[in-house]
Amino acid sequence: MNLSLNTLYIVSTPIGNLDDITLRAIKVLENSDIILCEDTRRSLKLLNHLKIEKKLVSYHKFNEKKQTTLMIEYIKRGKILSLISDAGTPMLSDPGKILLNECIKNKINVTPVPGASSITAAMSVSGFDDKFLFYGFLPKTDNELEKVFKKLSNFDFCQVFFVPAQKINFYLKKIKMYYPSRNLIIAKEMTKLHENFYRHEVKSLKTLKIPFKGEITLILSMGKIKYQSLNKTKIVNKVKKFLKKYSLKDTVELIMETEKVSKKEIYQLCLNVKNKSNI
Repeated sequence: MNLSLNTLYIVSTPIGNLDDITLRAIKVLENSDIILCEDTRRSLKLLNHLKIEKKLVSYHKFNEKKQTTLMIEYIKRGKILSLISDAGTPMLSDPGKILLNECIKNKINVTPVPGASSITAAMSVSGFDDKFLFYGFLPKTDNELEKVFKKLSNFDFCQVFFVPAQKINFYLKKIKMYYPSRNLIIAKEMTKLHENFYRHEVKSLKTLKIPFKGEITLILSMGKIKYQSLNKTKIVNKVKKFLKKYSLKDTVELIMETEKVSKKEIYQLCLNVKNKSNI
């Protein structure tokens, strides 16, 4: 297999079962001069399983900036570089964005080598509608989490989140507050020996006493948003106040944070106020 020079390869790796890797990914890793990874110990287990002996270089959120300049120089010298994450498809809630954007800036080719992903793996067995929003890792504090859920609960698409296993009940308590009419699937240790999928109605959720390890993928089903009737007088007063400081787009977003009404109606109302139309 001939790999392109002046290229960074973004290689997907298994999310658990080490046999879940593509033939192309194996060939790319075999032909790479350097393999960038989050945890060299973890990645070494994969390479040993595949019988590949290559140089592993630690590349994570704490040394991204420092390593990026050096890696760009290596690529420009004709070295073949691959980037992998601890599990799954890189860039999705993983380090690598700084290097990726520097490659784009320096006109260096970036080639994806697709494969395993906990997002699509969990969605494929959810039984939910295939239109979904992926958020990634949820905030760790009450205030930040509530800000996120206040916004996201206004969207009726399926929603996919990552959470640390040890805090599963903390997140379930908040989900019950903001998504009571939806269903939930908890994907635990996918592709591993103790893989399991827990399916619940959110409204009937209780504290889970099952031991969870690592990272959990949570999926919420589609929801039907019940909009409140539009209180024009109340909202128009807010719009007039906000438009003095903010753009039309920001004003719409600010109104949506406190009013559970149709975004389309809010936008039109804001536009009417801005254009001084009759309301």
